Amino acid sequence: YATGFPVTLPSINSPMVGTFYSSPAPDAPVYVEVGTVVNAETVVCIIEAMKVMNEIKAEMSGTVVEILAENGKPVEFGKPLFCIKPV
Repeated sequence: YATGFPVTLPSINSPMVGTFYSSPAPDAPVYVEVGTVVNAETVVCIIEAMKVMNEIKAEMSGTVVEILAENGKPVEFGKPLFCIKPV
């Protein structure tokens, strides 16, 4: 953009405090990676909170352009997990 201001993309944010997991099991493929096209029902990760594995859905349609959380690391409520380029 000629304005010089960065374009802010929508993000998928953590709905809870917990541990971020990018795949359903350590030996399983990741749910999404950069370039993955998602829709509202696409599971993008798991957040473990109090020993409960919570599947997190994209709740929007677009392409994953950045993954902001690290596998196995804690996340806070409201922390952006993924940046999405809308379709």
